[in-house]
Amino acid sequence: MSVVDNAIYAGGHRMEPESLDQTYDLLRQSGGMGWIGLYRPDDDEIRSVAREFSLHELAVEDAVHAHQRPKLERYGNTLFVVLRPARYVDHEEVVEIDELHVFVGPDFVVTIRHGPAPELKPVRSRLEGQPDLLKMGPEAVLYAIMDQVVDDYQPVLRGLQHDLDEIETEVFGGEIEVSRRVYQLSREVIEFDRACRPLVEVLDALMAGFDKYAVDLELRRLLRDVRDHAVRVAERVDSFRQLLGSMLTVNSALVAQRQNEEMKRLSEASFEQNEQVKRISGWAAIIFAPTLVGTVYGMNFASMPELDWAYGYPFALGLMFVVGLILYAFFKIRGWL
Repeated sequence: MSVVDNAIYAGGHRMEPESLDQTYDLLRQSGGMGWIGLYRPDDDEIRSVAREFSLHELAVEDAVHAHQRPKLERYGNTLFVVLRPARYVDHEEVVEIDELHVFVGPDFVVTIRHGPAPELKPVRSRLEGQPDLLKMGPEAVLYAIMDQVVDDYQPVLRGLQHDLDEIETEVFGGEIEVSRRVYQLSREVIEFDRACRPLVEVLDALMAGFDKYAVDLELRRLLRDVRDHAVRVAERVDSFRQLLGSMLTVNSALVAQRQNEEMKRLSEASFEQNEQVKRISGWAAIIFAPTLVGTVYGMNFASMPELDWAYGYPFALGLMFVVGLILYAFFKIRGWL
């Protein structure tokens, strides 16, 4: 069933009707305040509640289609508030953003959750344990819900801080995949920022109507406290965005430095290889000279006068030595040897 809780509160105490129809009848007859909690209702269920409480069609359309940014809209004597609760999933290390719609009228509160967060049962239990706060009416319920949403942001901040610490270690540790993780976390932080930052504007809009709608003094103090917490959350998220930007810049610089070092190492290796090739080529040329001379004399042509010359052999050896010496001197001057 999409109706997860249904109750009427009179004098700060809870009564449990057996059905929504009975809730409607009791509200018409005995007054009090009704609080109906719906979880992923279908279109017909939303429109049924909307007809009973005369909810504005535009607000109903938003509640049906969801995917709204946090906002507060007033339709006559009914408030329509969109909140974006968040939760940190530890085993996946990701932030999930849900959506909560709250209709607040003179004698009713209707909450429509489109995701698991926030869990509103503790909110009801807290209010039911504080009858004096519950007597303040639907505005007190709205305060308690918004307070729970902001409190639930704290585990998300801790999870993001843990991820940032890990990424910082990976950046300076030279991890290859860290750029991808920085980008993914940046997207999560941006989405979280879109969920929590507009909440400050919503609370400002509520506070602007304190005098006009004669909001209880204690409730004013409580809502201001929620706003202060929401501001701190927004500031913390902003610092996360700046830190991630700095990490991405530092990582790019470190990657460029590592690439430069690798290019330098390759250049040095290439230079050393060229030096070795020059040495080998020089010695090959030196060795080639006597080989050439020896090859010529090995042909044994009869018309070669050195064959019958008494000094022919020493001459050939001397020629080999002189040619090799000349080549050695040449390559040494050129720096090849």
